[in-house]
Order: sequence, then C-alpha cells, then structure tokens
Amino acid sequence: MFEELNRGFTIPSPKIIKEMTPLKRREMRDGLLYISPWLIGFTVFTFLPIIASLIFSFTSINITDGILASPEFVGLENYIQLFSDPQIWAVGSGTSGSVWITIKFALIALPVGILLPLGIAVLMNSPHLKGTNFFRSAFYMPYIIPFVAAIFLWGGMLNPETGWINRALMSLGMPRAMVPNWANDVLWVYPTYVIMGIWGIGNAMLIFIAGLQGVPTALYDAAKVDGANGWHTFRNVTFPLISPVVFYNLVLGVVGLFQFFLVPLVVNNGTGRPGGATMFFNLYLYKTFFTFQNMSYGAAMAWLLFAMILIVTVFLFGTAKYWVYYAGDNR
Repeated sequence: MFEELNRGFTIPSPKIIKEMTPLKRREMRDGLLYISPWLIGFTVFTFLPIIASLIFSFTSINITDGILASPEFVGLENYIQLFSDPQIWAVGSGTSGSVWITIKFALIALPVGILLPLGIAVLMNSPHLKGTNFFRSAFYMPYIIPFVAAIFLWGGMLNPETGWINRALMSLGMPRAMVPNWANDVLWVYPTYVIMGIWGIGNAMLIFIAGLQGVPTALYDAAKVDGANGWHTFRNVTFPLISPVVFYNLVLGVVGLFQFFLVPLVVNNGTGRPGGATMFFNLYLYKTFFTFQNMSYGAAMAWLLFAMILIVTVFLFGTAKYWVYYAGDNR
C-alpha cells in the first residue's frame, strides 16, 4: 500500500486497465463515478473557458459581434497592443498604469495583511489572555459577512461628509478642513482600502493561531531556561516554526492583491477616481471585457495577469528555501 502511495497518482494505460482484476476495475469505475460531478464542473466551467480565453487572445472578437460571428485571427496583435498600452504600463508624474497602481497598493497592503493578523494571533494565543474564545470569535465573525455588505458599511463610516469617523475627529477638535477625504483623496484612498481590508483579517488570524498552537511548548521552556526574552523567543523559536504558515498567507495575499477588484468597483464605481489612482489591473481588465466589450484584448490581459501571478509565485517558492523551515525537511 505504501509503495503505491510513494509512486504517486498516475493515469492507468489501457493495457493496465485490461490486466486489472474485476474488483479493481469496479473500484476504478466507482471512483470515477463519484468524482464525475467535479470532473464535469471543472471541464465545463474552468478548463474550457481557459482554453477559450487563450484562443480569443489571438483573435479579434467583440461581444457586440454576436455569437454567430466568426472571429478573425490576428496573431500576436493583441499582445503587441498590450505591451504598448499606457493605461497598463505608464510611469511618471501623471497617472500611473494599472500594473504599477496594483504594485504600489500591494506594497502597502501586503505587510499589513501579514503582520497585523500575525500580531493579533500571537495575542490570541497568549496564556495570559482572558476570554480567548470570545475574542477569537469576535475577530473572525466579520470575515463571514459578505464583503460587498462590509464595503458599503465602511463606505458609510468613512464618508467625508456624514461618516461617524470624521464626525468623531471633528468632535475631538480637528478642523473640518483637515479631516481626511478618505476614498476621494489620492493621498488617503490606499489607506482607506487597507482599513476596509482589515475588516476581513479573521481568516488569516485563525490560520496563524493554528500554526502557533503547533509549536512545541518544550522549545519555549528551553528558550526561557537559556534566558531568551520575548523577542528572541519569537525570532528564534516561534517564527521559524510558523514560517510555512506565513509563506502560505503570503502567497494567498499576493494572488489576492493582483486580483484586487471589488473594493474600487463598489467604492469608486470603477471609474478610477481620484485621479486614476484606483484603476487597478483587474478593474481595467473587467472594464475592457464588459464596458468596452473587447473580449480579445481582455483575454490577452487575463493571460498577462496569469503570467505576472505565476512569475511572482515562482519567485516566492524559489526564495522560500532561505527562510521557510519545514520540520520534515532533510536539507
């Protein structure tokens, strides 16, 4: 049995199927039957659309052409246009391209999305904290609220005219001219989005707590005997042992930020305001597809997004060997 597991999963050849005993053939047939809903769903809703988008990226087709219109093959024309599009790549004192907008926001949001839930998880895992279950539930509950509803809620709270946060600031003596304009100000729009994102850190916090609880307490006792303080214990014991969890959340965070879309669509109506600072790449892709109705160019943009995420993910996995510790690793 263990030898079969070590060999891994392989698709049996027709010769192997023919040589199977009736019992093994029946087991294989039943197994395929049980996973057939997933296979059908994956094929129809994932695999075929992926192939279709790849084909569309080499053609010229618009939604307005109708489903009976035959697409015109244009080769690499969409990709040539893609790499010369200032809306994607522009850099300068004016409005940046959507790729650089996405990267700038990621540089702000990613550290917050990793460090804040990690810090809260450390506090939630403290043996000195009273009411641990209550606080863990309180931090996690916002995550289960539909994100669109949370965006509208925060939009009301951060409204520069009627929001209670600005009202509270003015009640504390801040002049009305100095209160933040939040999502309507270029300087404040990214912090506004980060604040909205903090609402949903409960899931990452829970994953960090699971990792922290997997650290052997004997290592903490040994560090205490050696005279290590709290920072040294975290740096030399806690972090190395939870580094796989940090790496997992880091990869998910990078992928999520490259696909950042819903918040600017709802808060700023997908217009890119203020000053084009919120025209993220995924939002521009969405507008290309459904506003400009250019399916071919949108498909090329989707494959560019896939390539960027793949490159960054491969880079992260390549650097993981220098800082991620796996207990079962023999290196």
